[in-house]
Amino acid sequence: MWLLWVSLLSMLSLVSGSADSKAVTTTLTTKWTATPLLMEASEFLAEESQEKFWDFVEANQNTEGEHDDTEQAYYQMILKRAGALLSSVHLNMLKFALSLRAYSATVHSFQQIASNEPPPPGCAAFFSVHGLKACDAQDLEGLLETAPTRPKPFLFKGDHRFPGSNPDAPVVILYAEVGSPAFSSLHRAAQAQAQDGRALYVLRHYLAKPSPNKVFLSGYGVELAIKSQEYKAKDDTQVQGAEVNATMIENDPVDEVQGFLFGKLKTLYPEIKEQLKELRKHLVESTNEMAPLKVWQMQDLSFQTAARILSAPAAEALNVMRDLSQNFPTKARSITKTVVSAEVRKEIEENQKLFKGSLGLQPGDSALFINGLHIDLDTQDIFSVFEVLRSETTVMEGLRSLHVDTPHIHDVLKLNVQPSDSDYAVDIRHPAINWINNLETDHRYSSWPYNVQELLRPTFPGVIRQIRKNFHNLVIVLDPTQENAAELLNVAEMFYTNNIPLRIGLVFVVSDEDDVDGMEDAGVALVRAYHYMCHEVDSQSAFEAVISMFNQVVPGGRLSVGDVVKVLEKRYPYVEVSSILGADSSYEANRKEGRGYYSQTGLGPLPVVMYNGMPFQREQLDPDELETVTMHKILETTTFFQRAVYLGELATDHDVVDFMMNQPNVVPRINPRVLDTSRTYLDLSDTNNFFVDDYARFSTLDTKQRSTAVANSMNYMTKKDDGFVRPVTFWVVGDFDQPSGRQLLYDAIKHMKSSNNVRLGMINNPSAAVTPEGSRVARAVWAAMQTQTANNAKNFITKMAKEDTARALEAGADIRSFAVGGMDMDLFQSAYDGPKLDFLLSHSVYCSHALKLRRGQRAVVSNGRVIGPLGEEEVFNQDDFLLLESIILKTSGEPIKTKVLQFGIEEDRRASDLVMKVDALLSAQPKGEARVEYGFADDRFSFPSTQLNLFSDAVKIRPREGEVYFDVVAVVDPVTRDAQKVAPLLLVLKQLVNINLRVFMNCQSKLSDLPLKSFYRYVLEPEVGFQADGSVSAGPLARFLDMPQTPLFTLNLNTPESWMVESVGTRYDLDNIYLEEVDSIVAAQYELEHLLLEGHCFDVSTGQPPRGLQFTLGTASEPVIVDTIVMANLGYFQLKANPGAWTLKLRKGRSDDIYKIYSHDGTDSPADSDDITVVLNNFKTRVIKVKVQKKADKMSEELLSDGTPENDSGFWESLTRYGFTGGVKTEEPKQEKDDVINIFSVASGHLYERFLRIMMLSVLKNTQTPVKFWFLKNFLSPAFKESIPHMALEYGFQYELVQYKWPRWLHQQREKQRIIWGYKILFLDVLFPLAVDKFLFVDADQIVRTDLKELRDFDLEGAPYGYTPFCESRREMDGYRFWKSGYWASHLAGRKYHISALYVVDLKKFRKIAAGDRLRGQYQGLSQDPNSLSNLDQDLPNNMIHQVPIKSLPQEWLWCETWCDDSSKKKAKTIDLCNNPRTKEPKLHAAVRIVPEWADYDQEVKRLLSRVQERQHTDPQTPTGTQPSEL
Repeated sequence: MWLLWVSLLSMLSLVSGSADSKAVTTTLTTKWTATPLLMEASEFLAEESQEKFWDFVEANQNTEGEHDDTEQAYYQMILKRAGALLSSVHLNMLKFALSLRAYSATVHSFQQIASNEPPPPGCAAFFSVHGLKACDAQDLEGLLETAPTRPKPFLFKGDHRFPGSNPDAPVVILYAEVGSPAFSSLHRAAQAQAQDGRALYVLRHYLAKPSPNKVFLSGYGVELAIKSQEYKAKDDTQVQGAEVNATMIENDPVDEVQGFLFGKLKTLYPEIKEQLKELRKHLVESTNEMAPLKVWQMQDLSFQTAARILSAPAAEALNVMRDLSQNFPTKARSITKTVVSAEVRKEIEENQKLFKGSLGLQPGDSALFINGLHIDLDTQDIFSVFEVLRSETTVMEGLRSLHVDTPHIHDVLKLNVQPSDSDYAVDIRHPAINWINNLETDHRYSSWPYNVQELLRPTFPGVIRQIRKNFHNLVIVLDPTQENAAELLNVAEMFYTNNIPLRIGLVFVVSDEDDVDGMEDAGVALVRAYHYMCHEVDSQSAFEAVISMFNQVVPGGRLSVGDVVKVLEKRYPYVEVSSILGADSSYEANRKEGRGYYSQTGLGPLPVVMYNGMPFQREQLDPDELETVTMHKILETTTFFQRAVYLGELATDHDVVDFMMNQPNVVPRINPRVLDTSRTYLDLSDTNNFFVDDYARFSTLDTKQRSTAVANSMNYMTKKDDGFVRPVTFWVVGDFDQPSGRQLLYDAIKHMKSSNNVRLGMINNPSAAVTPEGSRVARAVWAAMQTQTANNAKNFITKMAKEDTARALEAGADIRSFAVGGMDMDLFQSAYDGPKLDFLLSHSVYCSHALKLRRGQRAVVSNGRVIGPLGEEEVFNQDDFLLLESIILKTSGEPIKTKVLQFGIEEDRRASDLVMKVDALLSAQPKGEARVEYGFADDRFSFPSTQLNLFSDAVKIRPREGEVYFDVVAVVDPVTRDAQKVAPLLLVLKQLVNINLRVFMNCQSKLSDLPLKSFYRYVLEPEVGFQADGSVSAGPLARFLDMPQTPLFTLNLNTPESWMVESVGTRYDLDNIYLEEVDSIVAAQYELEHLLLEGHCFDVSTGQPPRGLQFTLGTASEPVIVDTIVMANLGYFQLKANPGAWTLKLRKGRSDDIYKIYSHDGTDSPADSDDITVVLNNFKTRVIKVKVQKKADKMSEELLSDGTPENDSGFWESLTRYGFTGGVKTEEPKQEKDDVINIFSVASGHLYERFLRIMMLSVLKNTQTPVKFWFLKNFLSPAFKESIPHMALEYGFQYELVQYKWPRWLHQQREKQRIIWGYKILFLDVLFPLAVDKFLFVDADQIVRTDLKELRDFDLEGAPYGYTPFCESRREMDGYRFWKSGYWASHLAGRKYHISALYVVDLKKFRKIAAGDRLRGQYQGLSQDPNSLSNLDQDLPNNMIHQVPIKSLPQEWLWCETWCDDSSKKKAKTIDLCNNPRTKEPKLHAAVRIVPEWADYDQEVKRLLSRVQERQHTDPQTPTGTQPSEL
């Protein structure tokens, strides 16, 4: 020990006592106030089940005095209470959710909803009963009595309804803080009323006195990027840093430096803690060398980093990977000394072949899989990863509780049991279909080729192949007397006459009565006339005659008998019409079959059009739409047939229609209830020994336990009495003492007798209170199943399901008289007459609580899927059971059965039960992408966790045995941004759950540049942290410790797509962090300002986005808080909000005048509601879809009308527009053209904000017209946002801050400068309200010397914008004029290349010609190439000069010393401080030298800011002058 002391002291003596290391920290908080963890935990449990939510609420009615008042004790109490309701793995998920604060937004959304009530003053908690409020439990009775006279409140999908509440009763909403003293008494009062059936009790979270603290968030990345110092763009103004709590950064997660474990040393030797700190600092500084590397040193960095990681112990490998990737710029030099063995290199390269073949990954690409589910690191944030973990936990825990062994769990997970999205089809080989033509036999197609190999012959894209085969079949099912029948038949005629290779069939659905007279019924008349003409001539002539009959109908009218008679008499003048159409007509073929086919196939409301048996959607039946969609289907299906021919599945001698009708998507009947992919499943994953014949015990169980008890008690009927494992289980639910229930049972039995894959159980749902007299059939069914052999019970129950039997029993017949041969009637009679009705009582309460059925309602449960409640008149017949069985077998039943048989379960009952329960468990999970099979990762337990990974191709960590585990595979290049994110995520996963982890290296070779030029931190913790005193630890936060001090850094946040964050409360320039000039710590504080609501909008009439349409988002009390403009790109729009309930409307004005909302999807209000309610209650992305329609009297009006012809032919016409405007105006503001000059500018960093203030001052000094400045808020510092109101007050100008989130569908830029350039050009049509006709863009580093009214009024001669061309008069810069040669010279073809420092935009013209949409479209195409658009903001408009013309402004409008000679300076109207690529002169030096007035402006602004600072010290009040409205 003394030797260690001596060595340490000797090293410490060499270290001088210098100042602390420099650091950068970053925190991100919510804009809203802190939400209690108890409420967040309740929301986690609510997503498990509403029962668990209410059990948790019940256990936490009043938590005062139940912990020792520290935050840690409060947290432990929450975990203890939740732990009683959750498994250990789910409890870890709760800890992670509380660390993420994933449910803070959910809790705050209720707080916002409460604020709209509004809360009564002085109440800690309150009731709201149909609009009236009270704080006292005693007042509830009176409010309920008068409630029916007031309208019911709107309830949201996320509301917590008390179990068993009467949905028809008055609604009692309790706003309260769970666990507070005020909550308990009000909760008990509402609970009592709900249990008595007198109220529907809803609980919403509400804090009467919210905490002033904010919520610290995690789940985001922070990048400290090294900036180029080529032009020394750094402000020289000294900044006084704010004081920072140094304890926030003391706990360095990487406590190993050059082999010393400083964390352990500080613990072992606390008396030399300060000296150890100095030693650590010395060692860090000696390793953080930033000297540039030579190209040959960089070539193998990826492999060398991988070798360093793989040589570490498995337990430490992830820490090493995180440290190397996140601090790569300082680690790179030491990594170059690593030797890569030939074996490691060979193994990595061999793996890469597998990655490319199985996953499509190239060297350097990354991929992450959790249980085979692909986690896209670019698009999925930590909240979607959390949802995956939680969902997978539910499934794995469920399988474990069903006694599926751990090795088999992952085999079961791989089964893809999700319902297919493919269109289902019905069989079109039916005599009811009257085929007009036949491509294979009709003479008119005889010249077409017959061989199916013709499908493989190359053709031009979009060409429809004319082959004499019935590949394409269109069937129209219609009632001839309906209004739209003529339109559909005209489309069919168009296809026929134009020789489209389409076989056309008609099904006429008319009266099927026996003695109907065609002289009185137009539908019957048409059918008889059609068949007469088919008999006399042929089907084509008959079809032409039918078209002629409909041509007689006036527009908007219906077919009449007279229309039919007129055509018949004209074509067959010598035939007695009444003999064809009358009641005694002999032309009856197919009349009744048409209605029979329609009923049997369950096709839904008439008319129906089917392509190859697949019904079109109703909105596709518009004639123009039908024509388009049919042609599209023909082209789409051709690919399917080509594949079949190529694979030899379809040959020329095969019947094409038979081939199609034998496809798996062809079903006997289209029943939307069965085919709907939105499904409800029972949770059957519990295992217990409860049964329904003990009602006292059954009534105490929760829903999950009750479902298991019902399954335990169920006896089944099957086709054969054998030991066969049946993959399909039906539970028929109904009142079997009522005709409807018996009919459902009878149809189920008929189907069961036809299939040995099915077993059938019964649940009785009595229509009235349970009595022996009212349950004769139900008791007989139950008794037979309990006492008789399977075959005897089946025969007896079949007899019980018949109406004759039920009537006889009601009339007093003896039950014995219905016995079937072989029944033990004594045993049956004793069970039938027994006094216990427990099974009926249990079934009744189960139907009510678990199946959500009212008394007597019917339903079918198939492998846990609940189909119901069925309507009173709804038919669910034998065909539907067949359809249901066939779908289950195809999607889940057979695959699960095959897997279960591999488990070796001997008893067929248990095996069939397991198939049913596993199906319910797997199918209930949200539909996602299919799991990926990665054969290269099958070696699950290659290395024990303590073994070195030397000469291994992967980091491998083995799971704990005997527990369920997550199978995690990562493929990553360790020197990429993905590695910076994956390593911390995997470290958290490792702490959070049991994982079987493999991390494979996917290195790039022959690198020519440093692969990572930034430091990175991913802020993520597995659990809430606490300090020694029980208080919550500071953070979560990103810590950049021991950073090198010479580079210039810029700080960027990498947040989830739906977050809009802004910098708050830091005095340092986060765009230019120079640690040499910093005292100790740069503490960057960010705030989550808004959550994003995104949407897509289309006009139902045209199918196109309504460009220029405006939406508003607000509340009832404040209807317009933000608004947005719909774009043509994808119909996209974007709105910013915070957690809560919001109302989306069309903006008052032209939008509201011309359009109305037609429908909406993904919202929280009914689809037919005019006002759209959207609840933002989580951190995940929210995307809605809105369809609008022009009002009948506004069909010819356009939103963006300026008197010029409409031009919608822009490139990428279908991409959407969006932006924000602010204020609280309810109508579009009216604005005169000449009343204000709108000037737009962007700036980032203190230097450019200093330039920006000076530019503004130069404008104001020279312009007489009122000015309004528009600033992009995204990149402004807190200091600028604080100073701008004072400048506005001092100089009398208006300003607005505009804000915009780069759309996820538009190619992302990563470098901050390029992002800013993008905002200068890509979103001009959406940043400003429609009332702004024209604006000027002026660069921040520009000085204006003239009145800008002249530029605002400049005639652009029809162009959407005007730019100044680059000067060409300074000859010494000729070598730098890139546009004079190469691509630009040929592309511009003699035109000028324009500079983007100053331009004027005519927004009306810009929007009218869809310039923004075209620019975004071109950008999307060009930006995929990293070498294009090097100067994005000016390259893009110059590249698009042929599609979006530029008006060249006179040269004097922009003078720049770099490109313009000195003689032209005296005419300059503006001077731009362009960078000089030849001299690299710093901007500040150039400004003082080139612009004499610049220094005076600078001093004037500084004096103003000093006065403001002095005033704030004495009177810290915001100025009351011109306030911004924020966009």
